[in-house]
Amino acid sequence: MENEDIELFASCLAGLEAPLADELRRMGVRRVRPLAGGVAAFCDVRGALSACLWSRLASRVLAVVGRVDASDAERLHEGVRGLPWEDVLACGASIAVQTHGANDELRNTRFTALKVKDAVCDRMLGQTGRRPEVDPEEPDALIDVRVRGARATLSLDLSGGPLYRRTWLSADDGADAPLSCAQAAGLLALADWQRLCEAGAALVDPACGDGALVVEAAAWACDLAPGLVRERWGFFGWGKSEPEVWNDLVREADERFERGLARIAGADALEAPSSAPPDRARVRIAGASSSSPAIARARLLARRAGLRQALTVELADAQSADGQVARACAAASRDASDGAARCLVACILPTGDRAMSEARARADAAAFAAASASAPEGSVFAAVGGEGVEERFGVAPALGVEIGKGRVATKALVFDAPPVGTTEVSVPDPAGGAEHLVEVFEEASGQFAARLRKTARERRKWARREGVTCYRIYDADLPDYAVAVDVYEGAGQAAGNTYVHVAEYAPPRSVDPVKARRRFDDVLALVPVVLGVRSDHVFSKVRRREKGGGQYREARRRSYVTQVQEAGFEFEVDLAGYLDTGLFLDHRLTRALVGAKAQGRRFLNLFAYTGTATVHAAAGGARSTATVDLSQTYLDWARRNMAANGFEGPEHTFERGDVMAWITEARRAGRRFDLVFVDPPTFSNSKAMGRRTWDVQRDHVELLIGVSRLLSEEGEAVFSCNLRSFKPDEEALARYGVALEDITAQTIPHDFERNPRIHKCYLVRRG
Repeated sequence: MENEDIELFASCLAGLEAPLADELRRMGVRRVRPLAGGVAAFCDVRGALSACLWSRLASRVLAVVGRVDASDAERLHEGVRGLPWEDVLACGASIAVQTHGANDELRNTRFTALKVKDAVCDRMLGQTGRRPEVDPEEPDALIDVRVRGARATLSLDLSGGPLYRRTWLSADDGADAPLSCAQAAGLLALADWQRLCEAGAALVDPACGDGALVVEAAAWACDLAPGLVRERWGFFGWGKSEPEVWNDLVREADERFERGLARIAGADALEAPSSAPPDRARVRIAGASSSSPAIARARLLARRAGLRQALTVELADAQSADGQVARACAAASRDASDGAARCLVACILPTGDRAMSEARARADAAAFAAASASAPEGSVFAAVGGEGVEERFGVAPALGVEIGKGRVATKALVFDAPPVGTTEVSVPDPAGGAEHLVEVFEEASGQFAARLRKTARERRKWARREGVTCYRIYDADLPDYAVAVDVYEGAGQAAGNTYVHVAEYAPPRSVDPVKARRRFDDVLALVPVVLGVRSDHVFSKVRRREKGGGQYREARRRSYVTQVQEAGFEFEVDLAGYLDTGLFLDHRLTRALVGAKAQGRRFLNLFAYTGTATVHAAAGGARSTATVDLSQTYLDWARRNMAANGFEGPEHTFERGDVMAWITEARRAGRRFDLVFVDPPTFSNSKAMGRRTWDVQRDHVELLIGVSRLLSEEGEAVFSCNLRSFKPDEEALARYGVALEDITAQTIPHDFERNPRIHKCYLVRRG
C-alpha cells in the first residue's frame, strides 16, 4: 500500500501538549501542531502505528476521517454517510461510536452516536452490501465523534483504549493508576529524563507510593515501548493498517528493549529470575517508601513490566534519603558520560482528595526535599503535586506547568537548584533508637515537638492504666501551635495499628496566615516522628471558629474507615472522609453514664450521629432503643455499630427525621421513654430541614420542653452541647416544668481537663 498523508490527533493530559509534540517529532511525524488537549499531525501508516506503540505521553491516537456539518441531526447523518468508511474500516470489523461535545440541535451524546452509527452502517451497506456488526463493549473499530459548534470531527481511535493504562497495570491497581502513569511520564518529559538518562544520571523517587514513576523511568531508560505487549489495538479494525509494518515495529521494539535492559541492569542481572531483587550496587533507578504495602505493590508493578532487575524499591523515609541518593549515584557513576554522577530526584505527590492523609503528603514532600538536598551538583529536582514544595525549596522553579483539569488538576515543578528553605529539629526516637532529624520551617517547632513528646508519655501511661484506647494527647498547649491531637488504637482487623487525628484551630486574624500554615506543616511533619506512627496513619482537618461555634474546613478526602474500641465496644470510625471521625472523645464519660443508667429502660438517642451512645445503652441493659437522626448516612453507620456489638432485633429501631418535628410526632403518638440522650449540634442549616435552621442557644428551650414531654414519670434525659458560651435559660424552662442539673464537671475526661469548656452537660427531669 502506498504511503498516504494520514491526519492524526493524539490526545493527552492538559499541559503536556508541548512535550507530546516533541515526542512525535522525534518519531518522524510531520506537520506537528500542539492544540488544547492534544497534538495534531500528519504521517504515514508506519508513523501512526509507531505513535501507538511508542508514545509515552499520548492518551489516545486518532486517525481523522473527516469533518462534517453538524448543525442538525439530518445534516450530520448526510455528512457522515458521505465519508469513505469502506476505505477506513477493515473488512468485517465490528464498530462502536463514542461522542464528545454537543450543540443546540445535538444535545444528547447518545442520540448523536446513534445517528453516526446509522450513517456509517448505511454507507457500508450501500458500498459493500454488508452492514458492520455493532459491538459497544469490545469493537474492532471505535469511531470517535467530537462536536464543536456546527461542525463534527469523525476519527478512528487507533489505540482502541487509553494508552495511559499501561500493560503492567491491572484492575486491582485502582482507578487512579493510569493517571499516575500519565503524570509520571509527563514529569519525566518535563525534567528531560531522556537526556539525563543518556548521560548516565541516576533517578531517585524518595516517596514512590505504588511505584508508577520509577517503573515509567525504568521503561524509558531500558527503551521499553509502552505498548509492546498490548494485546488489543483499535487499528486492528482499520482498513489502512499494514500488518507487516506492525510486526516489523514490534520486532524492532523487542530488540531495543533487550539491549536497553542489558545496558541498565547489566547482563548478569538478566540471567537471574525476574522475581529476584536487583543488586543495589548496580541499579541507578531507586524508589523509597515508608509504607511496606506500598513497596510490595511497587515491586509487583516492576515485575509485571519486566523491569524488576532495572530498579530497586526500599523501605526508607526522609531521614535516610541521603543514603539512597548516594547509592543510586554510585551506581550511575559507571554510566556517566563525563564520570560525574548526577541525579534526577522526582516524586508524584498526591493532593486534594487523592491525598488521603495530609500528614503523609507532607512527609512525602519532606522526603523529596531531603533527597534533593543530598543530591550532587548538577542534579535536577521535579515533582507533581504536593503542598508546600516550592516553600520547602525556597527557590523559584525553573519550570512550572499546570497539568490536568478539574479534579485531577495539579502542577508539575522542575528545579535546577537544591532546597534552601528549611531547618532541622532533632527528635528522640520513641522506641529508643537513634534520634531523627526532621526538616521544619520554624525553629520554634522544636518546642512543639518537646511538648507533644512530654504529654504523649504521660497520657499513654494514664490510658494503659485506665484501659482507654482513644484519647487526646495535646490540645493547643502552646498558643502558637493551636492544634488538637487525638490517638486512636485500632481494633478488630486493625488491631496493632495506631492512628492519629490532628485538628487545627484557625489562627486569629492577627497571625500571618503564611506563618500559621508553615507551623501546621511542621506539626504534620513532627507528629508521626514524635509518636512513632506511620505518616499515612496521621489524618488532619482545620477547625474554623465561627460565630456560634466551631466548624471544620477541609479539602474533601477519601474515606479511611477502621475499627476502634471504647470500654470493650467496637466502633467504626472514618479518619479522613468526614468532618468528624464518628466518635466524640470528650463524651467518653457521658456515654458511660448513659450505659450505667440504661438498665431496664426505654432509651431514646436524639441527634444520634453514629449511635455510639445507643451501643452503651444497649450494653447497659436497655429494654429498647430508638436512634433518631436526620442523616441516613449516620443512621446506617449507627446500625453497623450496633450490629458489630451484637445488638440487632425489633427492639432496636433507627428512625430518620428532623428531631424537632420527630418529637412533635412522637408526643402525638403517645410514645414515652425512661432515658433520653440529647447531643445537638451547635448550629445547622441542613437542606433537609427546609427553611428552618437550628441554633442550640436559641432553640434549646423548645427542644428540652419537647424532650421532657416524652419522659416517663421517673424518666430523665442527659443533655449536652459543645457551645462554649452556652447558658441555659433555666427560668424559661422552669415555667414549663423542666428542671436542669449541671453535671458538666463529672463528664469531662482526664484528657480534656486542660480545656473543661469542651462541652456542657445537664440532667433534665420534669420539675
